[in-house]
Amino acid sequence: MHTMNLPAICAKRQAWNKGRLVGQKRPHLPKHVWAIRVRLEIADKVRDLALFNLAIDSKLRGCDLVTLKVADVFAGGQVKERASIIQSKTQKPVRIEITVGTRNSLADWLDDPMMIGSEYLWPGRFHERLHISTPQYARLVRDWVTAIGLEPSSYGTHSMRRTKVAQIYRKTGNLRAVQLLLGHTKMDSMV
Repeated sequence: MHTMNLPAICAKRQAWNKGRLVGQKRPHLPKHVWAIRVRLEIADKVRDLALFNLAIDSKLRGCDLVTLKVADVFAGGQVKERASIIQSKTQKPVRIEITVGTRNSLADWLDDPMMIGSEYLWPGRFHERLHISTPQYARLVRDWVTAIGLEPSSYGTHSMRRTKVAQIYRKTGNLRAVQLLLGHTKMDSMV
């Protein structure tokens, strides 16, 4: 008996990154940071302002930022000046310094009625979700960038991590300081 060879059927799925800018996202310039801060203050978005300010100050990855607990940044009735956070990727502690403006915005956020009894600094809206998700944080960053007229595909959550260190590197030219601030172990991953 003769069998026919049928052509193979291949699913034509579009690649996830087709038409998207992939690769390293650029850090925000100081004028972008101030534009976003002003828009968040005018719109009276207390949570978003506190999240934005802490993201810039802490230089944490998005996954670490969204899982911060209130106890990590708040003790003795006030926001801490410095905190030590264990990074989920490296399992190593990193020290963060919280500036005065960020402490003020965090204090305003912690006074919000939504924060009563919350364990997490950025609680989720639903009971099964204890904190906001990393994709939700990415959507917030995209909204902030779009609000000031920038191309959202050029900036991401990692842009927030790189913003402060890019400014420090521009002023000092010290790669070792940047390496310590980001908690990188290898110099080539940081360059």
